[in-house]
Amino acid sequence: MMKLKISVFLISMCFGLTVFCKEYRLQSPDQKISITVVITDKITWQLSRDKEILMLPSEIALLFNTGVQPGISPVLLRQQIKSYNKTINATVPVKARSIADHYNELKLDFKGGYSLYFRAYNDGVAYRFETNFKQQQVEVNEEIADFNFADNNRVFWPEETNKDFLSHFESLYKDSVLNAFNHTQHAALPMLLFSSKGVKMLVSEADLYDYPNLFLFGTSGNSLKAGFPKVIEQSTPVRDRDIKITKLANFMAKTAGQRKYPWRSIAICEQDKDLLVNNLTYKLSTPSVLSQTEWIKPGKVAWDWWNDNNIYGVDFKSGINTQTYKYYIDFAAAYGLEYIMLDEGWTRTTTDLLHTAKDIDIEAIIAYGKSKGVGVWLWTLWEPLDKDMENILSKYAKWGAKGIKVDFMARAEQYMVNFYERTAATAAKYKLMVDLHGAYKPVGLNHKYPNVMSYEGVRGLENHKWSAEITPKHNLSLPFIRMAAGPMDYTPGAMINANKKNFSIVYSEPMSMGTRAHQVAMYVMYESPLQMLADNPSNYLKDSLCTRFISRIPTIWDQTIALEGKVGEYAIVARQNGKNWYISGMTDWKERDFKTSLNFLDDKKYKMDVLSDGINAKKHASDYKITTSHVKKGDQIEIKMDQGGGWTAILTPIE
Repeated sequence: MMKLKISVFLISMCFGLTVFCKEYRLQSPDQKISITVVITDKITWQLSRDKEILMLPSEIALLFNTGVQPGISPVLLRQQIKSYNKTINATVPVKARSIADHYNELKLDFKGGYSLYFRAYNDGVAYRFETNFKQQQVEVNEEIADFNFADNNRVFWPEETNKDFLSHFESLYKDSVLNAFNHTQHAALPMLLFSSKGVKMLVSEADLYDYPNLFLFGTSGNSLKAGFPKVIEQSTPVRDRDIKITKLANFMAKTAGQRKYPWRSIAICEQDKDLLVNNLTYKLSTPSVLSQTEWIKPGKVAWDWWNDNNIYGVDFKSGINTQTYKYYIDFAAAYGLEYIMLDEGWTRTTTDLLHTAKDIDIEAIIAYGKSKGVGVWLWTLWEPLDKDMENILSKYAKWGAKGIKVDFMARAEQYMVNFYERTAATAAKYKLMVDLHGAYKPVGLNHKYPNVMSYEGVRGLENHKWSAEITPKHNLSLPFIRMAAGPMDYTPGAMINANKKNFSIVYSEPMSMGTRAHQVAMYVMYESPLQMLADNPSNYLKDSLCTRFISRIPTIWDQTIALEGKVGEYAIVARQNGKNWYISGMTDWKERDFKTSLNFLDDKKYKMDVLSDGINAKKHASDYKITTSHVKKGDQIEIKMDQGGGWTAILTPIE
């Protein structure tokens, strides 16, 4: 799986109570990024790129209920720098199958049984604590993680509002500046900032286990401070999926005394488009623990919930019933879709996950799907699953289900983080894949458990059913920010499309904002090994030309090349799967025209099928056209997109 080359190029040690080495530096392999760690009565770190100071000295520490406090009055024992050059082969390739993992690492060992690691990559930095305490279990009261940026940076702020950190993590981004946010305002991660010279910094975390999520608070200045959900001691249910917290503990984690803590990471790049290929979270995360993975099958899903099971032109009453899902299966089979999803409503109640609704014969549906080569995914509410996980998942596996969509977690404290891992591990035991909804951002769980196919944690297409906030600008912010953390279940595929003048909210027959070509482009632009076709199968069948085009697009990628990009405005990527190449362009409300070279192709000739905005897409957003041409390496192609538009090409070699 990994090729590893390690060279120790500097080892120095400092002994005793007097530390002679106060300042320690680490550079990225290309020497562009520099970390400076200063140890006095506390630990701070500073960050720069190409001599531009990005972050001023910022304090880091872990505060426990008793004993040694890492980062407080630190006494350094030794330091070591190593260089690593590895290749990670992804089990489920989201951006790329082979990922270069080249970095320099500084390890600082301190008196009291703790260490601090810093890593510098060419595309980012990270740090984490490790403790080796004698106590079997410790309580973490607080973590100090300051980010003192050098300027009043522009920021895409993923706003959160709940003081107890209860959230579905579907934030809109406030495009603002740092000092616009005070100590009462907090944000989820990832968060994107721009330095005064335009360097992009994406703050997030990775390898998060048995510990709460990190949030960031404003300070009315250039700094951000960490905040964390406390352990929930008491709560009362509000309904089947919501709680009211009535008592919080005074600590945020009770965890092992010997462990590694999550990475605090900053992806760094000069050009916006480089964020589209950044793999820092995946690189920082624990490798797969699954010995057998051949049963893990990414694919596309005919999804029922967004379209309200509202099929038509049939001789039975549509709804949550066996006949309707057989119709979904017939549609999926006709277009080569690997799966269908039974979303909320298929169980007798939302809390009884072992018995079906009266009009659902789940074993008949799964058997019918199997006869057609279509697998079935099943929706579950998280809490009843948590209470009876082994029994429920063993039953689903016995029925022949392929995966579970776990929904409405909407929390980020230590218990919930542990629930995610427990779900992934138990599902893997029964050879079930997992899609996490109502979920916080990816933090590397899909690396350790590659049966975790995707995460929501995004304000996606579903919001069109009740909101006009999902604009093309929002859609063009996501690939650079949320998607940089990992797979993103936006659930694209709207077949009713509208410009901003004629968009309207219709719950049972929803539409999207932007053109049809904008929606189709999402299948290449948005990364999710489990990719939904959100609209009504009846609508897809009415426009088989467009549907057939979507059905040809895979959901995993051997490599990704970022061609163009500006956050919130436009993006163009090229992705390879096997012998074929796929190119996607998306734009905001501004019409755009790009020329790009196909210099990434090999020496074969290719047939290029393009789905682009139709001549009347400004008035009728569903208007599109499909054209075919022959191209070769080095050819210049035009990527023309209308307002709120898109452009998608499928390139297949001519044998």
